[in-house]
Amino acid sequence: MDRLIFHIDVNNAFLSWSAVDMLKNGFKKDIREEVSVIGGDEGARHGIVLAKSNPAKKYGIKTAETLYSARRKYKDLKVYKPNHKIYKQFSDQLYEYFTNFSPKIERYSIDECFIDMSGMNYFIKDPIEFADNMRKYIKENFGYTVNVGIGNNKLCAKVASDFEKPDKTHTLFNDEIENKLWPLAVGDLFMVGKKTETKLKHMNINTVFELAHTPVEILTKTFKSYGIILHEFANGIDDSEVVDVKQELKGIGNSLTYPIDIESYDDIKQKLIELSSMVGTRLRNEKKYAYTETLYVKYSDFTTLTHQKKLKNPISNDDEILKYALELLKDIEIKPIRSMGIRLNNLTLEKQEQLSIFDNDIKRSIKNDELQITLDKLKKKYGDNIVKKASNK
Repeated sequence: MDRLIFHIDVNNAFLSWSAVDMLKNGFKKDIREEVSVIGGDEGARHGIVLAKSNPAKKYGIKTAETLYSARRKYKDLKVYKPNHKIYKQFSDQLYEYFTNFSPKIERYSIDECFIDMSGMNYFIKDPIEFADNMRKYIKENFGYTVNVGIGNNKLCAKVASDFEKPDKTHTLFNDEIENKLWPLAVGDLFMVGKKTETKLKHMNINTVFELAHTPVEILTKTFKSYGIILHEFANGIDDSEVVDVKQELKGIGNSLTYPIDIESYDDIKQKLIELSSMVGTRLRNEKKYAYTETLYVKYSDFTTLTHQKKLKNPISNDDEILKYALELLKDIEIKPIRSMGIRLNNLTLEKQEQLSIFDNDIKRSIKNDELQITLDKLKKKYGDNIVKKASNK
């Protein structure tokens, strides 16, 4: 039986979520209806457009361009700072909603999810109607819109969700590949970035159809093993599973895909601080400790690296998780990064130290664990912003 996979993508997530939160807190305007962007500090290197409204799009303002450039296109541009705490809350709310429909949900990024709906035929007579009802519920109850892509694998579901935006449902089933996937420009295929697109066009490969019908041996001469992936994706082939993090009992991890590639050490460190907190909170909620930490990095060219460290003593607090993540980072090349993740394995319910209790490092570790438990309680009661970790730049 063919799999049934949904891919849900929040339309213009950062700007939409900011707009909904601002309206709830008494802001008089819906920033989605004005020429506005979500952006960083205009006086710093981080001053780039992270998200743009539809009115801003009409003036040619683009994601990832500098705010200085955007203001030259529209001098009265409204710029609002990102609020990642709010974005995480909206993302968690959406994830919890999806748990009503399937036990297998994969968070692809903060604003994207895959849902494996295979075997749900009793509940889903018409997948398109079901997806439309999901979109309607999200719009009416959460205040923003999403796109839903439906396919027989993750690749096709993701490609389908990008066909037309916003607030749409699209399908790309196996029997629709010839009519819906192959006519696309090769640059529209998932995993084909600008550099890859340029190389393919130099090979006179301009459409997905032409890529799908190019012999694999020709592609591997230029792209090596990546050429095999390109050929399979062009033919709608993808056997990867929807990874349900709640079922990963032997390990706990979090990874995030970023809207803009990050490449400076300071930016990477800040993201690792956030990931350490996310993973640490989940670990402590399970009342467990970890003996192994793994750092995962996916670069902008989709190559990946993982480095792992086995620990003498198990860890659970954020500072220790961050410490070892930074140690692992030393062995990883610093170049544009698309996504990162931290994973903790070899879990245990007890913290068994191998050194004397009188050792200063052990006593410090115990104190840090006690402090971390106190901080978790404060955050749960008063919100994540009650305590903010400095990046020590």
